[in-house]
Amino acid sequence: MKLIHLSDLHIGKRVNEFSMIEDQKYILNQILEIIRKEEPDAVLIAGDIYDKSVPSAEAVEVFDDFLVSLAEAELPVFLISGNHDSAERLSFGGRILEKSRIHVSPVYHGETAPVTLRDSWGPVRVFMLPFVKPSQVRAFFPDREIETYTDAVAAAVESMDVDEKERNVLITHQFVTGSVRCESEELSVGGTDNVDAGVFEAFDYVALGHLHGPQSAGKETVRYCGSPLKYSFSEVRHQKSVTVLELREKGQVTVKTRPLTPRRDLEEIRGNYMEVTDRSFYETLDTDRYFHIILTDEEDIPDAVGKLRSIYPNLMRLSYDNRRTRGDRAPGELRPAGQKKSPLDLFSDLYRMQNNRELSPRQAEFMKTLIEEIWEEG
Repeated sequence: MKLIHLSDLHIGKRVNEFSMIEDQKYILNQILEIIRKEEPDAVLIAGDIYDKSVPSAEAVEVFDDFLVSLAEAELPVFLISGNHDSAERLSFGGRILEKSRIHVSPVYHGETAPVTLRDSWGPVRVFMLPFVKPSQVRAFFPDREIETYTDAVAAAVESMDVDEKERNVLITHQFVTGSVRCESEELSVGGTDNVDAGVFEAFDYVALGHLHGPQSAGKETVRYCGSPLKYSFSEVRHQKSVTVLELREKGQVTVKTRPLTPRRDLEEIRGNYMEVTDRSFYETLDTDRYFHIILTDEEDIPDAVGKLRSIYPNLMRLSYDNRRTRGDRAPGELRPAGQKKSPLDLFSDLYRMQNNRELSPRQAEFMKTLIEEIWEEG
């Protein structure tokens, strides 16, 4: 059985105030072409369909066109909500859509019934677990201690009717411990959303969503397919792709990828103003791409963005790297590249600077709870 694994479409997203709608239409059409060539038995979409819980009418129309194309191809589609989606809105009409073999995960209610597909080796049971938080799962297991995301996902998985003698696929949207994040993904306070990969042992393949970089989590068959487009400059070096998996007899799973080529790629360039505006510098570049330009001039260039856009019309971001910007942080604040402090750590640093003392354990716990509530509302 051949399955296509997608996730993190983020339809309607804006990157540095640039609408990505046309880019998303382009890449979804490319995905449809890959699906036509691969001729899969089903398509799995692991959450974050939209970028906002209340998507724009234009975003809904784009995804509607994509679903219609899949339905016309008579392909079963399995679709769950991610942390950016509204599970209630996404699951609206789900029972009607099932008549077209489009299976949408309902709002989590303590049970997860599988949908069964069949091939020459027998049944493949597909389980759909939307993005869940401990508070959501805890309500359905009052006699069980559920404090962490691992506790929550473990409880949800253990309540499933998983026959380990058969082939089982899980679609879910969580952060699995040890995976690599990007700037465009939402971070939780202190990494509290980590899920241990051990909770997925019963499944032959786990189709993960949430992280934008394609990667395996612990083993090849627990996998993030990644987002189809680059949504931040931290993703510049990503090769976006579609994941194609094949399940044969029990225990035999192969995973491959099909590369995706965007309408406009993201690119970073650096140099002083005279260098990046010199024809010999940019004549070999695709200046229609989305650019982050890092200027090394010691003085700010007046109206630099306006001037640079005469050459690089899709300039998304401009920054400076010089003595002044490198001196903006005190030596004690320097951290290894890519390492970020959590919101709680940042608040603790601010409190220490203003009050010349540390947060008390009670204050720290209060702030942690408050920040998590604000993060969840966002």
